Amino acid sequence: MTSRATGSGIRAAAGRLWGTYRRTRLGTRLALGMGVLTLVVFAVVGTALTTYMRDYLDRQLGEQMKLVQVTQSKDAAAHGTVQRRPYYGWFTAVYDVSGDTAVLRKPADVPADTAALTAAAEALPPAGSEHILRTANIAGEGTYKLRACEVEPGVVLVTAAPVADLQGTMRQLITVQVVTFALALLALVVVGRAVLRRGLKPFSDMAHTARGITSHNLTGSARLPVRAGGGKGGPEVEELRTAFNTMLEHIDDALAVRTEAEQRLRRFVADASHELRTPLMSVRGYADLFQYAAANAPGEREKHLARLRAEAARMGVLLDDLLLLARLDAAEVETPLRLEDADLAELTREAADAFRAGHPGHRLTATVGADPVRLRLDPLRIRQVLDNLLTNAAVHTPAGTKVCVEVSVSSGTAVVRVADSGPGVPAADQERVFDRFYRVDKARSRDRGGSGLGLAVVRSLVRAHGGTVELTSRPGSTAFTIRLPLAVDGAVPRQGDGVLAPWRDDPERRPLP
Repeated sequence: MTSRATGSGIRAAAGRLWGTYRRTRLGTRLALGMGVLTLVVFAVVGTALTTYMRDYLDRQLGEQMKLVQVTQSKDAAAHGTVQRRPYYGWFTAVYDVSGDTAVLRKPADVPADTAALTAAAEALPPAGSEHILRTANIAGEGTYKLRACEVEPGVVLVTAAPVADLQGTMRQLITVQVVTFALALLALVVVGRAVLRRGLKPFSDMAHTARGITSHNLTGSARLPVRAGGGKGGPEVEELRTAFNTMLEHIDDALAVRTEAEQRLRRFVADASHELRTPLMSVRGYADLFQYAAANAPGEREKHLARLRAEAARMGVLLDDLLLLARLDAAEVETPLRLEDADLAELTREAADAFRAGHPGHRLTATVGADPVRLRLDPLRIRQVLDNLLTNAAVHTPAGTKVCVEVSVSSGTAVVRVADSGPGVPAADQERVFDRFYRVDKARSRDRGGSGLGLAVVRSLVRAHGGTVELTSRPGSTAFTIRLPLAVDGAVPRQGDGVLAPWRDDPERRPLP
């Protein structure tokens, strides 16, 4: 039960340490990982160096003992015993060996406990081995290295050398290694942490930028005021910073588009509600008048009924324009165009004839060549575009104003220009004349000035045909220029295909007469 509880406690402690490590910053984790790796390398290097040095010193001691015994063997052969001690702390003994028994010759320089030396003499095989080496512990003296060699048959020389100096040297070497490696490891971790922190600072800056994005309120703003700055770091960091800022730019653009779309939607809903309210109020009022006339003044019924129908028709036109714009906005899903091969010149002549019949107070000049201008288009919608532009010229200019419509072909593009010599459009309003429900003259009545959807319908229909429409205006001259791509193998280029050029680049542009 106790071992189980101990194991659970160890696992819990290990889990807490792992959790703490996971919450540590990346620079610290890299420094710790580098420290652990360095510690492993130091341990392997230290172990190999210590092992090699121990073996080297042990071999050196053995070679030293061999040289000493060469001299001692001559001394023992001459005198029967060794007369001189080789080094301080060394022991030398000569044994007479008979069978498995070794007898020490006197005098001898031996420790009080000679059991280890005697065992070494007895262990030397007779006539077959030059020497033996062994390490033994001599009571009261310490650890010694013993070397036994045969001087002559039956006579064995045993030399004992202390290994305390060797062990002391190894302890000093290990101490130096531990201290040196510890200092090197500490310096490596500290310096490495500083270097890593400096190297990872661009990433920290980007993380700070990301936190700034999360704390930024995007509901009332279409811009992100934060970017990853700085020019430090290597190529990889610079590449990541560039990609990060590019991503923020894309998010910025998406937010701007979203905000603009939301604002346009709000304006559209407000304007549509406002525009529909007037005919609805008129319909309701004329309906009440019609009901009153039916009961009290039967002669007024037809007049009220005609006004009721007129208001309903006007509201129907407004709703048709709104529906058309909505369908054009969703053209990628369901296009409202019925394309066929048609003659743009003939459509322009028909629109000019209709304008002359409906607006006799304006002088219209139509410049259309005799050759047909064949395009792949929706004749009904292009006729609507022409009618809207001509009606716009008539509505916003006084009676007697000259109006001109021209058709030409230039650089694979059909060009239609509708111009008038009216007062022109103010420069501040030229950018917004194609917006929905926008009127240059805010005081103009809806009965005369329209709903503000005509030019919006023109631009949407022209774009749906892959073309562009442009306004140029100054006092005394206002011109709308439409450019439609000529059909290529039965295909209609979409907007942005690069086949359309602005009117100002057309060398065939002529001033309004």
